[in-house]
Amino acid sequence: MTDDTLKKQIRQGIDHRLAVRVYSDRKISKEDVDFILDAAWLSPSSIGLEAWRFIVLEDDSIKEALKEIAWGAQYQLETASHFVLLIAGKDVRYDSDNVYQSLVRRGLTDEADLKARLARYRSFQESDMHLDSPRALFDWAAKQTYIALGNMMMTASLMGIDSCPIEGFDYDKVNQLLSKAGLIDPQKEGIASMLSLGYRLRDPKHPRSRKPREDVVFWK
Repeated sequence: MTDDTLKKQIRQGIDHRLAVRVYSDRKISKEDVDFILDAAWLSPSSIGLEAWRFIVLEDDSIKEALKEIAWGAQYQLETASHFVLLIAGKDVRYDSDNVYQSLVRRGLTDEADLKARLARYRSFQESDMHLDSPRALFDWAAKQTYIALGNMMMTASLMGIDSCPIEGFDYDKVNQLLSKAGLIDPQKEGIASMLSLGYRLRDPKHPRSRKPREDVVFWK
């Protein structure tokens, strides 16, 4: 495959992706959904933390309950082939077990090396990022899930599959619902965003629009 052919395919994927809110009854194959989820699983994250989980929601009773508290997902919950919940971790401070295990996964086992890396992360979190509260730490973790979200949407679009990212919901009530259903431990994690996947029933009513490129991209 030539570079031009590859770039053309990528551009087609970018142009294909729109925020689809109503889907047809065509279902995505299990193989294709797993491939899209792999794009999330293999995504990069800050300090390699991977403080996330991705839940493919199949329980119709939970979907019905979600519709009452997720105003931005009404049609998607009814029509999407698959619906994904992006969950972010809360236990992400420099001295947490999550951070420690992320280093071990990457082969850092020498105690001196571990202490030095954790000290660097402490400075990064406290001095550089000012992550000085549980909410700030959770928001930092939640930001990482958007890397995985973008990778899933782009992967799906390259496969001819439509998607829509969703933030329009009551976060507290969704967390309560997911906790009651046993899907999350609210002391350790919380909802970050949602993603619907499927095949569009029709093209969106309004075409995609963007600011002029020269107002967004700068070289200095």
